[in-house]
Amino acid sequence: MNIIRCELDGLLILEPKVFGDPRGFFLESWNRRRYHDAGIEADFVQDNLSFSRRGTLRGLHFQNPAPQAKLVSVLQGEVSDVAVDLRRSSPTFSRWHAVTLSGENKRQFFVPPGFAHGFVVLSETALFHYKCADYYSPKDELTIRWDDPDLGIPWPVKEPVLSEKDAKAPLLRELPRERLFA
Repeated sequence: MNIIRCELDGLLILEPKVFGDPRGFFLESWNRRRYHDAGIEADFVQDNLSFSRRGTLRGLHFQNPAPQAKLVSVLQGEVSDVAVDLRRSSPTFSRWHAVTLSGENKRQFFVPPGFAHGFVVLSETALFHYKCADYYSPKDELTIRWDDPDLGIPWPVKEPVLSEKDAKAPLLRELPRERLFA
């Protein structure tokens, strides 16, 4: 497995070993020991799967309290995946990192607690997989507006398809400071 450490501390891009032959391929998508050795000590408790069409943007979401570390990947299709640092004491607070995830490149993106997360679908459709290190807690979930000018994320779509919640999300500066991470 190839591990790429991102500029924002804690974010990891993982490239699993893929064993292919004329029948197809095999890869190990999770191995507690190997991922722990890579620095991922999260205790994953929930797996989620979403199916979305081209231009769908989901995010930017996070939970606090009850933050979720996430190990995400795309099983089919392609997305631009983004994590935003929401750790107030971090030197990279409010900076973001984007990575392309696809069924073809088979990359995984580890997003630790302290980050907001979102993605936009670049292909006709995408099947997106999340491993989460805490249970979904609607009362603890917060959303930041996808096009927050203070973040300046250059999403590769101009008019994304959004849920009502994501369309009405506040800017980062409008969130109560105590709801961000220490």
